[in-house]
Amino acid sequence: MVESSELEVQIQSTGQRILVSRSESLCDALANSGIEIPTSCQSGLCGTCKTRYISGQVEHNDCILSDAEHAEYLTPCVSHIQSGVLVLDL
Repeated sequence: MVESSELEVQIQSTGQRILVSRSESLCDALANSGIEIPTSCQSGLCGTCKTRYISGQVEHNDCILSDAEHAEYLTPCVSHIQSGVLVLDL
């Protein structure tokens, strides 16, 4: 079971699961596991890292995506997992 300080990201295409601490960005956690997502601003302003997610609860911290986009996309440079497992369309 995942401790409350760590959450999980699952990669849809491979089933790979990656632990993510609350203190690291999703982009960093993915990169540390060999999955590079293109980034630019690293502050949720440009949308370069916009990534589709399949399921999970997301804490959206960007300034670029609309509420409608938040239903299926996140910006992993600043957004985070609220709880449990977040499945990314990667």
